[in-house]
Formats: sequence, structure tokens, C-alpha cells
Amino acid sequence: MAGDMIFERELSFSRLTVRLERLGGDWAVLLSGGHSPHIGCTVLAVPRPSLTGDGSLSVTSSVLNVTGHKDERLCRFLAETVCRKKNAVTVCCGGFHEDGITEAQIREVIMAVEEIGGSV
Repeated sequence: MAGDMIFERELSFSRLTVRLERLGGDWAVLLSGGHSPHIGCTVLAVPRPSLTGDGSLSVTSSVLNVTGHKDERLCRFLAETVCRKKNAVTVCCGGFHEDGITEAQIREVIMAVEEIGGSV
């Protein structure tokens, strides 16, 4: 579809893929990576006027996590970022899993997701 995007990042230890697909006026985001990609989290982000009344845009998010999974930070960031940038209802689902991942590798994944969010 026109407007669809795929972002791939080679990490020092794995690969991360983020796909965005336009669905009418909305966006679907699929995050996957590591040696065992999965659905660990789903975030629905809905744009709305800020409660400050200053005319700015804010986002209300609803989150579903699979028990024991830690993918919310990644999915929430992408859902809310796309929602704000596109002023559109956005859902992000997916997960990144790498056995024995270190704190430094987790930071690398987060930085890659933030970089992708900046490119949307």
C-alpha cells in the first residue's frame, strides 16, 4: 500500500524490524526481532486534544501485555510516536526476544526503536 514503511536495523547482536502499514486513516505497526520474535505487547494509541486546552495534541493509550513479557516500552513508544506524528489512531504490537540479553543490548534495542520513531 502507498505510505507503508519498513525499517530494519542491524544491531551488534541481532536484527530489529518495524513495519508500518496505513489502514485507511489509521496506522498499524509491527515490531519484531531477536532470535524469537513474538507478540508480547499490543498498544492502541488514540490522538486527542491536550487537556491543557492550548490546542496541542496528546495521546491516550491502552496496553495489553502478555504475562512475563517486557515489550511495552518499545511498543508504547512506537504507537504514541506514530499517533502524534500522523494524528491518527495507531496500534503497535510485537516483541523482541534474545536469550541472555544484556543491559547494554537492551539499551541498543531501545536506541534503535527511538531512532526509527524519529524517522517515521
